[in-house]
Amino acid sequence: MNLTIEPLSTVNWDALEDLFGRSGASSGCWCMWPRVGPAYYRRPHDENKAALQELAGNDPSPGLLAFDGDLCVGWCQVAPRTDFAWLEQRSMYGPVDDQPVWAIGCFYVRRAYRGQGVTDALIEGAIAFARDEGATILEAYPVDTDVPGHTRNTFQGIARTFVRHGFAEVLRKKRDRPVMRKAL
Repeated sequence: MNLTIEPLSTVNWDALEDLFGRSGASSGCWCMWPRVGPAYYRRPHDENKAALQELAGNDPSPGLLAFDGDLCVGWCQVAPRTDFAWLEQRSMYGPVDDQPVWAIGCFYVRRAYRGQGVTDALIEGAIAFARDEGATILEAYPVDTDVPGHTRNTFQGIARTFVRHGFAEVLRKKRDRPVMRKAL
């Protein structure tokens, strides 16, 4: 598979809509969870969708799309950590230090493409994108699936995948949820 990675924009918004489907990926989240926290549950799905669509017009983009030819097969939310207010409110994701960092908020991969390297391509794309935007540190909050009883909610990625891309654990306040960083 020869994937291409593009920043989300108003031009390719239709591709993200097709990827997420009518429901908006994870139960209507439209990837607003890292930005607004559990409030996304209480908002109509259309409000979450409209909020992400508005962000698609921003510079920098709120995330990246992976394409297999013309078909959008994956999404990765990546932005300055300060854009993800919910992270600040969760003790297990609290700031490691006072360094300005960018963060990977979540992933979504089309079902037929899971387990085929789409997340790897999106992580590499996020590294390049954050670096191009001037970031010096990229942070992630994956699940350590090697820990017995880990959460099955892996939309933030899997720790060993990030290790393959040069990320290292810098903090762990919950046994299955490391905070990982890569210096850019």
